Amino acid sequence: MNPAVYDADALAAADRNERTLWAEHRVRLEGAILPCVPAPVVAQVSRSGRQAELRRFLRGCTVVDFLEADAHAAGRLLARSKTTDVVDAAVVVLAAALGAEIVTADRDDIARLLAAARVSLPIVDS
Repeated sequence: MNPAVYDADALAAADRNERTLWAEHRVRLEGAILPCVPAPVVAQVSRSGRQAELRRFLRGCTVVDFLEADAHAAGRLLARSKTTDVVDAAVVVLAAALGAEIVTADRDDIARLLAAARVSLPIVDS
């Protein structure tokens, strides 16, 4: 199984306790794959300290800092793709750096960003 980067849709599904996503997450963990989540994705989904399922899910992930260089890379990617979603761009920037599949429910926007980045990575529907 490939390394994975989760986007906001995947975290929201985990927070809703969607069993399919949790099962796929468990398979990754059992295969020694620790999925990554860019910090801006956490910011987009985190709404309260009472999101126990989200917090539990994130314990099985690596939350990756969003540094200045990442911000510039995301901005250039948004310019090339003529899109505006910084969080989606952060996901693609991280996935491209890791050569990872992207777990998302936002297939069209992620595909557009990947095309603009001239990178071919698997997109897995969450």
